[in-house]
Amino acid sequence: MTTDHHRLLPPIPYATLADYLADNGGVALLEARSVEPDVLIDVVEASGLRGRGGAGFPTGLKWRTVAKFESDLLAANVVVNAAEGEPGTVKDRTLLQLNPYAVLEGALIAARAVRANDITIATKASFTDTIRRLHSAIDEIRAAGWLDDPDGTVSIAVVEGPDRYLFGEETAMLEVLDGRQPMPRVAPPYRHGSVEVVTDQVAPASGHDSFEGAADVVMAGTGAGHEAPPTLANNVETLANVPGIIALGPQWFRQIGTADSPGTVLATVTGDVHHPGVCEIPLGLPLEELVALAGGPVRGTRLVGVLGGVSNTFLTDLSTPISYEAMRDAGSGLGSVSFRFVSEEMDPLALAAGVSRFLAVESCGQCTPCKLDGLEIAHALDRLCRNRGTATDVTTVSVRLGTVAEGARCGLGRQHETVVGSILDAFPEAMDQHLRHERAATEPTVIAATAYIDDEGERVDQSIVTAEPAWSGLQTGPANPPAATA
Repeated sequence: MTTDHHRLLPPIPYATLADYLADNGGVALLEARSVEPDVLIDVVEASGLRGRGGAGFPTGLKWRTVAKFESDLLAANVVVNAAEGEPGTVKDRTLLQLNPYAVLEGALIAARAVRANDITIATKASFTDTIRRLHSAIDEIRAAGWLDDPDGTVSIAVVEGPDRYLFGEETAMLEVLDGRQPMPRVAPPYRHGSVEVVTDQVAPASGHDSFEGAADVVMAGTGAGHEAPPTLANNVETLANVPGIIALGPQWFRQIGTADSPGTVLATVTGDVHHPGVCEIPLGLPLEELVALAGGPVRGTRLVGVLGGVSNTFLTDLSTPISYEAMRDAGSGLGSVSFRFVSEEMDPLALAAGVSRFLAVESCGQCTPCKLDGLEIAHALDRLCRNRGTATDVTTVSVRLGTVAEGARCGLGRQHETVVGSILDAFPEAMDQHLRHERAATEPTVIAATAYIDDEGERVDQSIVTAEPAWSGLQTGPANPPAATA
């Protein structure tokens, strides 16, 4: 799919740094290093850029918050989140293949803004093509002197993490960088970042003899003389927007999009459309126009809705604009801008069952309702899909959807409640039809991380079909628990 908007995805991919420089790349970094860090934060804040990783948090405010908790002892860290695992999403990997230099330039500008000396790009070990491209691009910018900031040399490292959905969750990612499993933690990264780099240099909290886990580390901004550094974590696409904002100004960035959702966004389109793939679109474009860009519905069928990864409410109104405010008003969210369009030929219960299984398997198990209630929902929906269910299964789904998010320390439990519940609300007859055998028995739709998209459609990680629930922790518990300091 192609559009006329090429702020992030160049019409001709940048094969080398020289190609990027010939297209005015690097100008923003030079400008950034000629001004004070606070100026950079002001410019990004004025642009209205919001995080492109899922939550849509204002980027400038995030930078300002990290800067506020600056440590007296150690510099902040910048983490580039390149671990996309949302089903139906390949936009970050596409961006890193076609234009890694904008991401790296944006990360270096972010590092200057929060006075960081270290940049870590966290991605999945299975993304081998992306990792090779990153290392090659990093070698190029190092040779070009990009890492030589006036305030000191900046280091960049690529960390290869596990092939798990929760690795992309911000605090779980920091756990991996600290040598643990990707289990979400309570301590916010803007106050309590990646501690692996500080355990040999910062004293443990009062009353502790050693660092036994992240929960024992004094958080930034607390405890005189023992301040640990915060971490700025930004998504790949978020950072790729930064060079244009710094070089051309916030008003340039706002020329496209809406007042509350300025700029372009990378959308991944899958499902029952002719041409699935990734395209760069202006925020505010209606969903139905995105369908047209993707060649329309397959086989002349009628589309009945769209699934936004496994994070947001299922939508049936395809006139909804693709913007933060419009999605919010529709009771949903923009998330990672992945859209799986589904036709009237879809079995909605199979779709709900597939989403439920994915979330139940990928739940880390720290929060008992998220894991156990999630598994109960998934098993009940599986039986109903296969026309082996009973009225008890219908009751189980209804009751457990009301408890699966209780006490959750990350958003996964809420996603289970919201996404599965919204599919069933959109098709209220679905469970009863299978209960009465009025629909043919079927298997749950395979909902999993997207491996790649080609002319024949989306290819997903099929291991989810036989995967066992990850890290239940309900029997053994993690050997090195995640940070729980609030």
